[in-house]
Amino acid sequence: MTFSKEDSRIFNHGRVENPRYWSRFGGKPDFKGALVIDLGCGLGSLCIDIALSGAGRVVGIDTNPRVIELASENLKLHYPQIADTVEFRCQNLRDTPESDVDYFVSKNAFEHVIGLEQVLAEMKKRLRPNGRLYTGFGPLWNSPFGDHGQTRILIPWGHIILPSRFLVWWRNLFDAPKVASIDEMGLNALSLAGYLRIFRSCGMEIVSLQVNASRRYISRLFSLIRRVPFLEEYFSHNIYCAMQKRGEARGI
Repeated sequence: MTFSKEDSRIFNHGRVENPRYWSRFGGKPDFKGALVIDLGCGLGSLCIDIALSGAGRVVGIDTNPRVIELASENLKLHYPQIADTVEFRCQNLRDTPESDVDYFVSKNAFEHVIGLEQVLAEMKKRLRPNGRLYTGFGPLWNSPFGDHGQTRILIPWGHIILPSRFLVWWRNLFDAPKVASIDEMGLNALSLAGYLRIFRSCGMEIVSLQVNASRRYISRLFSLIRRVPFLEEYFSHNIYCAMQKRGEARGI
């Protein structure tokens, strides 16, 4: 299996976005010698970035077998120097055997995670003391296009205005296989308030948290509008959050 033109575009976009991803946490952590697990690794650009930064071992996990196969082939063909450092697996986190993990990372995946509370509990269990999680993701469900195009509703906020039964019916007119719920479209439909509640109750310390982390004009405009309390949910489009398993503080 080889990259399609679209696969190449997605992978290369990920490589371009990685420095911006780390900048939103104040800079890339010191991964030298670390064990790192990337949840929702996709085609693996972030895993490769971390391995090239000196990590001791990087495991990318995803539940999509196609992207795991492509990521593994791309690693062997184009990054042989780190082929012994990086491993890609089609796997759920609960089935991952690693413990004493130094870092979990997750880029543009948390909005797709069903049962996020359980996933964070699994991460906390596997992190060593002082280990960290870095996650950045969006667009959030209640933002203008928070359905990620899955419902085929082209109107901003249309997916939250219309009932879910209609969204499922409309989507099934265009796409296969058929789905019976928003969950089956690969979206958890969590609100900003829902994510914040889950993060604050997961038992890890929030080290940093940003909403609408972007220098784009539209993001800065949204950040102004979301100051109006009843508009906050609808003008919050991403979250970047670093959490630490309780222990001694360490630099980001």
